[in-house]
Amino acid sequence: MAPVDLKLANGRVYLPGGPADVDVGVRDGRIVAVGSVGDAGETIDCTGLDILPGVIDTQVHFREPGLEYKEDLESGSRAAVLGGVTAVFEMPNTKPNTDSADAVADKLRRAEGRMWCDHAFYVGATSANAEALAELERLPGTAGVKIFMGSSTGDLLVSEDSELARVLRSGHRRVAVHCEDEDRMNARAGERVTGDPASHPVWRDDESAILATRRILRLAREARRRVHVLHVTTPAELELLGQNKDIATCEVTPQHLTLAGEDAYPRFGSLAQMNPPIRSAAHRDGLWRWMAQGVPDVIGSDHAPHSREEKAQQYPRSPSGMPGVQTLLPLMLNHVAEGRLTLQRLIDLTSAGPQRVFGLVGKGRIVPGYDADFTVVDLKARWTIEEAWLASKCGWSPFTGMELTGKPIGTIIRGNRVMWDGALADAAIGEPVKFESVAFG
Repeated sequence: MAPVDLKLANGRVYLPGGPADVDVGVRDGRIVAVGSVGDAGETIDCTGLDILPGVIDTQVHFREPGLEYKEDLESGSRAAVLGGVTAVFEMPNTKPNTDSADAVADKLRRAEGRMWCDHAFYVGATSANAEALAELERLPGTAGVKIFMGSSTGDLLVSEDSELARVLRSGHRRVAVHCEDEDRMNARAGERVTGDPASHPVWRDDESAILATRRILRLAREARRRVHVLHVTTPAELELLGQNKDIATCEVTPQHLTLAGEDAYPRFGSLAQMNPPIRSAAHRDGLWRWMAQGVPDVIGSDHAPHSREEKAQQYPRSPSGMPGVQTLLPLMLNHVAEGRLTLQRLIDLTSAGPQRVFGLVGKGRIVPGYDADFTVVDLKARWTIEEAWLASKCGWSPFTGMELTGKPIGTIIRGNRVMWDGALADAAIGEPVKFESVAFG
């Protein structure tokens, strides 16, 4: 066989069938050999390291265009690759909203030569663009349609059943949904206590989440449309979603698996404020019980940064959201180290799972013919998240100071070593992700 461009040697490689001590050969950005690999233009010695399929974060808010003081496509994707993430799906609640073909094209232009990782962009559903969504979801570089059932950051909102039904009838790809019930939250607005972010989950309570989830499942079944429920926070929702796997997949976030309201709000104040909220330790533990049952399909960070100044405003004027793309993998590796899930399950949640749910082409597995996307980790590394390591423009994280076991060492995208041991490559090489449903049919 002709020499390969790149060889990853002496590492433990996580293949679809499990880990193996083999080498991986790469040519022209794709995996060409797994096992014994001959000569290579470049060899990376991965002794003592584990080579995972590239981590895919299917929910980030990079705030460009219009809110670049919080984050932009360059800084957000730089944070991603420093955290071992090889591809991201970016959300549509920007200024202006990403709700048209022109807006998608604008984001793709902005990403070219600036985004460090591969990427796709969601189209935001509105009552005005409902009929156009069948065409918009098929645009190259589009991750699909995103519905906000409850108000969050920005002004994208589709809350009435009749409008939701119109959106679900327009198109075929899986629709991502933020499930909080707008009417219930409006009725409970008086539950907010000025200056007390611990009242956030009292206002946006369990029932507001499960009401919306029940509604979208009913409407999805009527429309014969698959849905993907984002950032699930209640065990009751996971139980319900587990009963509806024929039409629904779902996501949980590292922060909801890590933080508990009893501790988070006193310690972090509004830095712990997000939608849907950080809830109790009992909720967090309940999410882990359903994780053990295999119900969640993916882990997404819901990276949603705001400036310190914005977050310092008195609750409820403080905005909801926290950064997370750079800490997604470190936090989850620490959960692996502490025995809450296996590394093989984490791989499924961050690579093979996103590929299955969204129909990614050539991503999510270490298999010949697939893109040469790898996340290289040191499972034994003990380290502390420090503010200086964070690349997000917001400059903060509720997880700074946290001691972890397991660290991303390398981010390799289509055979390009984009990050290694904290150092970045000379240039950003991110490209749009491809989807089966856009390429064919």
